[in-house]
Amino acid sequence: MAKTVAVIGAGASGLTTIKCCLDEGLQPTCFERSEDIGGLWRFQECDIDGQASIYKSLTINTSKEMMSYSDFPIPADFPNYMHHSKVMEYFRMYAKHFNLLEYIRFKASVCQVKKSPDFHITGQWEVVTEANGKRESKIFDAIMVCTGHHVYPYFPLDSFPGVKKFKGRIMHSREYKHPEEFRDQRILVIGLGNSGADISVDLSHVTKQIFLSTRTGTWVVNRVSDDGYPLDVVHFTRFKTLLRQSLPVALVNLWGERKLNSRFNHENYGIKPQHRFLSRYPIAADDLPNAIISGRVLMKPNVKEFTERGVIFEDGSQEENIDTVIFATGYNFAFPFIDESIINVRNNQVPLYKYVFPLHLEKPTLAIIGLLQPLGAIMPIAELQARWATRVFKGLIRLPSADAMMEDVAKKMKKNEQWYAPSQHISLQVQYVDHVDELACLAGVKPNLLSLFLTDPKLGWKVFFGPCSAAQFRLHGPGKWEGARDAILTQKERIVKSTKTRQVQACTAIHGTSVPCVLIKVLGCFAVLAVLVAFW
Repeated sequence: MAKTVAVIGAGASGLTTIKCCLDEGLQPTCFERSEDIGGLWRFQECDIDGQASIYKSLTINTSKEMMSYSDFPIPADFPNYMHHSKVMEYFRMYAKHFNLLEYIRFKASVCQVKKSPDFHITGQWEVVTEANGKRESKIFDAIMVCTGHHVYPYFPLDSFPGVKKFKGRIMHSREYKHPEEFRDQRILVIGLGNSGADISVDLSHVTKQIFLSTRTGTWVVNRVSDDGYPLDVVHFTRFKTLLRQSLPVALVNLWGERKLNSRFNHENYGIKPQHRFLSRYPIAADDLPNAIISGRVLMKPNVKEFTERGVIFEDGSQEENIDTVIFATGYNFAFPFIDESIINVRNNQVPLYKYVFPLHLEKPTLAIIGLLQPLGAIMPIAELQARWATRVFKGLIRLPSADAMMEDVAKKMKKNEQWYAPSQHISLQVQYVDHVDELACLAGVKPNLLSLFLTDPKLGWKVFFGPCSAAQFRLHGPGKWEGARDAILTQKERIVKSTKTRQVQACTAIHGTSVPCVLIKVLGCFAVLAVLVAFW
């Protein structure tokens, strides 16, 4: 009889987790507290307590090729950076294609997850849920928690003296939906993460003035990178990861900072951070420099103190007649339905082996999916986590000893503390290519580069020098997909199709610009030939 699995949450991580269970012959039941799939990416006009929340204008900052699930590429005509409505459209296509909806129980909240009395023998769990006012208890062989970490707002009001006497409106960024309700206001946004920058720019078109306060500053990257390709497509490759790992850190920092400053000088724009390029994740805020140079957004330092109608900043400057203050200060995460003896969250840190498995369970039948903060897309990582975890549930893969897992967790935490500047979620941060390859090794699906270069050089070239997309982990091993090779080789066509919506007339011999182009190509061929002859 197939093992039963309770999947908690039907968002980006929950959907692929359901599919991974089905792929391994398990029987999933997904509990989703809302009435629809999508989790964070489902826009709702009202902020609902206990559910993730986004604003109307939100556009994802990872490109479609890098966020696609491994065996279901996003359609070529979808934009490279999708509005949340397009992300939801993709999720619905994915759920329909793999018949996932029939395994989801909507409007069903998980109240409690606890070990069964014979857990030490069976590894089973008792799950208590509530739907339509009725509670129900059921036994499951395994649990996969896919609730994310954008639910419980971090609202550090106690860190700001005088905030209680402020007469204006104070809100968290999760409450923000549309700019219109703030028309002609003077607004202070506290926090320069992706949300803080996005909301500031969004509001700046209708407000009198936006003041954007940052304690540390940040490096700002542009979604559009070299030759107009998406940033992650250009830089998240195995080749560039190898370069980053091989070159001195100081050199990579210098290169990154010079490249970002070549677009706009971060110091002159009041954004330059106190940390180096590699020490904290940058933000993707293409329009922020434009808003600053046009005066719609004014950068300010950290808030020292609130007054009745304004704020005093740490540099002594003061702004009065502030109508609204928006705290874009991020989120805490928690698992209120699981006892602390099983998962103990302290200061946004929780010890999990490879960010998935608790360390001290007698049986490895509980997995946390998607609880990490990659420099890149979460979807392929969550999928690899689920592919690995389901095979652990089946006994096909064994976890190391508790001591070995503790040592691995401690090693990763120490590395993060040495590598990154202090931050709220420092324990969750991972480098994209490094982490997907690590998970792929555990799941037995990492591509063999030497074998590929020997047997299929064209594909090997793309896997090493091209974007490290999820389809690479369907080339061989468990869950192999026959369409993986074609999906990898046609990435460029899908990227270009959504931007090249007007056909440009090709250069002809009568155009002067075509002659240099031809000459460059001819000279390039001679140069390559000369190198080959020299080293023959």
